[in-house]
Amino acid sequence: MSGWWAYLEERTCRAVDADVLRDQRLSAIRSVWEALRPLGVGLHEAELVVHARYEALSDRVQRTPADPLDLPSLAARAAALPGRVAAVEAFWDGDTVHDWFVVLVAVLDGREGESHLATVYHHRDGSPPGVAAAGAGRALACRLGVPFHFASPDLPDDEAPRWRTVQRPAEGRGPQSAG
Repeated sequence: MSGWWAYLEERTCRAVDADVLRDQRLSAIRSVWEALRPLGVGLHEAELVVHARYEALSDRVQRTPADPLDLPSLAARAAALPGRVAAVEAFWDGDTVHDWFVVLVAVLDGREGESHLATVYHHRDGSPPGVAAAGAGRALACRLGVPFHFASPDLPDDEAPRWRTVQRPAEGRGPQSAG
């Protein structure tokens, strides 16, 4: 376990453990970082402290279930959205806690609207997130009769072109844009 744990006040330790037991990783990291920052502890070290607490309490952590990727669940989420779905899109994102993951969204008609459908993280015993998200996204797009877009399914790239970016130039080629 990280030696920094011993520098935390008992109240902070209890709060961090409570966050860990509720699977609130970011809140736990923030608490550790804020408490130890005056000692020169950086965000990475705070993450290591929390990771050690997850390991110590692993059998009691109430893990947040993964977003469902089955077609009926995704179709129900899409049907509940406030607008017509124009496309289904998957794109890469990442952070220091989860590394790379894929976000699956419904792109709605209108200027910039989109709605979160699922976040697909890497799991040791499952498909890579790109493969799982692409399969679920294609199936939903087919069910809804809309395009599916995933600019970089095989390689994490959080700067790959998004669906609206790709569509705008295509929309500009019509007769309305002529001179």
